[in-house]
Amino acid sequence: MGDVYAELDVRGLSQLFPEHTINAQLENDLFLARMRFVSEKEVMDRPQRFDAYLIFLCYGGSMDVEINGRIHHMEAYSMLVYTPHNVLRVHRIIPQPGKIVHYAVAAISSELMANSRINFNRIYQQSLRFMDNPTIRLSRDEMNVCREYFGLIMDLASRSLPGIREAVIMAISSVFYWAGALWQDRVSEAQRNVRGDNSRARAVFEDFLHLVQDHHMTERSLGFYADRLYMSPKYLSKLVKNVSGRSAHDWIDLLVIRQAQNLLKYSDLPIKQIVTQLNFPNQTTFYRFFKIQTGQTPTEYRKS
Repeated sequence: MGDVYAELDVRGLSQLFPEHTINAQLENDLFLARMRFVSEKEVMDRPQRFDAYLIFLCYGGSMDVEINGRIHHMEAYSMLVYTPHNVLRVHRIIPQPGKIVHYAVAAISSELMANSRINFNRIYQQSLRFMDNPTIRLSRDEMNVCREYFGLIMDLASRSLPGIREAVIMAISSVFYWAGALWQDRVSEAQRNVRGDNSRARAVFEDFLHLVQDHHMTERSLGFYADRLYMSPKYLSKLVKNVSGRSAHDWIDLLVIRQAQNLLKYSDLPIKQIVTQLNFPNQTTFYRFFKIQTGQTPTEYRKS
């Protein structure tokens, strides 16, 4: 069976890497670290779920970051943003001969991010819809800005001055605003390349996906979502297909199967309880659905 994930906040992340704690006053809300590896290393190799936002910046080498069972490959000059309550795992880092894996991680608590004007959760969902890999490539100038931000924050955090907490919070918040702007730019570019798009259809499609995100564990009928959007199931089905290239039922099934895979891989819940939690009428129906979607039974997937 897959590993059970641990629930952590920013303080928990700081305790995983005590040598990288930037300031004792900030460890509940902020974390920042630069890491360099020339030999094989395990870093967050077990599944974790954070109540925080994280930015991964890969300066050199390469690494694989797994989110909800989906592996995202990072090369030099790339960035990945993690949003709260997804299951995260960093695969064993194995530098190539003569190469250095050099990356940075920044984390900010959900509480501090609540006042941000950038909706990272929405950008993350958009990146999954429109991009094959939500890891984005940065230009040399963009990466240099990131480096400068990190250097400034580490310098501020090393100082013991009145008001330093607020100064560091403002600086690291700026990093996330910068990351959000870069990420939104890449997502917008990907959106423009999606066929069959227009502004009204796109807005309806996004509303549909938000509804599915909120209700997929209890509602799988297209009629439910069509009623919420004040249109017929036939019209909604056509619109979703034209905008995304996938059927509305495919999107509903996709979110259900991802939730099922997370529960099977990262929890020790009995399958019978997962069936109930996902609102399937019985285990036979769940097994049939899972087999069609993945080619494996739930038991086979959990053991793999």
